[in-house]
Amino acid sequence: MVGNLEFSSCQGFYYKDEITIKKLLSIAISGKYNAIYLYHEDLVVLWKEFKGFFKIEKAAGGLVKNKRDQVLFIYRFDKWDLPKGKIEKGEKKKHAAIREVEEECGISGLKIINKLPRTFHIFQRNERQTLKITYWYAMESNFKGELVPQEEEGITMVGFRGEEGIKEALKNTYGNIKLFFII
Repeated sequence: MVGNLEFSSCQGFYYKDEITIKKLLSIAISGKYNAIYLYHEDLVVLWKEFKGFFKIEKAAGGLVKNKRDQVLFIYRFDKWDLPKGKIEKGEKKKHAAIREVEEECGISGLKIINKLPRTFHIFQRNERQTLKITYWYAMESNFKGELVPQEEEGITMVGFRGEEGIKEALKNTYGNIKLFFII
């Protein structure tokens, strides 16, 4: 027992001293639980060990709203998503976020309002597990031109969506994107 938490009786909860990161990742891949929680007294130590199992990829993107309070979405890989992309070597996160949104959507004149929480997701590329850390920014736009999807990045649609369109998009998006719309 750790503090007041007894991890052995809670499904999906693990104490770091009782499981290896490798074993935890195999449980995650198995799909046994919808969520897994790992506890350790020292988060810095835990995070460093956890990251050591992955290739790290950093990205930046934006939750862009126009003056009508519509949100800019892209459609890629049969999912609605927010525009984001890889941070180039030496590039500042804010600059990368604006550049990626502009490139993926054919938009200009973006203004960053504030920083949003980071998101994390794991995927496999070239037989190696990758941890993608995405830095997000709330942005606003007065853009009046035609939005153009960056087809070479697999984006087939791009557009601002109002309340009903957002609800529809959230039915077919990633869990990390849904987090930005929980009220």
